[in-house]
Amino acid sequence: MKTILIIGIGAGNPEHITVQAIKALNRTQVFFILDKGYANDDLLALRRDICTRYIEGHDYRLVQVSDPRRDSDSPSYRSGIEHWHEQRAALFEQLISDELKPGQTGAFLVWGDPALYDSTLRILDHVLARGGASFKYDVIPGITSVQALAAAHRIGLNRIGEPVDITTGRQIAAQQGGDIHNSVVMLDAHCTFERFVDQALHIYWGAYLGTADEILISGPLHEVSAQIREARETTRARKGWIMDTYILRRAVS
Repeated sequence: MKTILIIGIGAGNPEHITVQAIKALNRTQVFFILDKGYANDDLLALRRDICTRYIEGHDYRLVQVSDPRRDSDSPSYRSGIEHWHEQRAALFEQLISDELKPGQTGAFLVWGDPALYDSTLRILDHVLARGGASFKYDVIPGITSVQALAAAHRIGLNRIGEPVDITTGRQIAAQQGGDIHNSVVMLDAHCTFERFVDQALHIYWGAYLGTADEILISGPLHEVSAQIREARETTRARKGWIMDTYILRRAVS
């Protein structure tokens, strides 16, 4: 039986790797790495650095393939994502069938944690449902950008007696802002927080968390909103990509 490991590798700092993840790296023969096509792909470089840093010996292979492009012209967000996942499932099936021998272990190195806003687990379930590849898989958790953001700003995620909402830019765009009390916002490509500058909200923002390029900005939303947009646009233009996360909090009365 083939084995697939889905290993969370943290938010950007190679030292985010857990002991469990290091042990998983060292029992893997083949690493599948998806190339998203960025000219300056620090994400690929970090994955290679992690393997070099933590794997004892050289008895492993890196199989790098182009990640299928998501169709931004799809008639709906959900249908576009589903089509993209089907393309990925076909690719994963081929990789597992062609690159992994019976009894071997392969691995996907997942940014952050495999259980939080990552599609790898869902896609592997699609692969098994297709019936073209047989394998078992295990999940090794990792440090998320949410944890890294809170630690970098030296704040707790929860406040006394209050839940934490983890959501996306697409979701808060549909809100009027009145429901925002303590929200972690991920996958916001459009600075959606700007819609709420007239409200009494505090923002804790971070980009490239855990890396040498880490940027942190916090303060009353109406005071730092423009600063965040400028920092986001400048660094994205320079690097070709950006990964950022933020917390929006309403003052406790």
